[in-house]
Amino acid sequence: MNTPPAAPRNDAERHLDESIASVREALAGLRYGNVSLTIHEGRVVQIDVTEKKRFKPN
Repeated sequence: MNTPPAAPRNDAERHLDESIASVREALAGLRYGNVSLTIHEGRVVQIDVTEKKRFKPN
């Protein structure tokens, strides 16, 4: 029997769960590059994704 995950207890935990989900989504489609988080007052306010394309030499 699968037990559903516990609901977030407050807004801070809900924000953290949403932030982690966004980071996972950014990483899922990234092969080469960077994911940068901007934090203000302990909260994620921005996620920047820079993708790099790798080309094979001729």
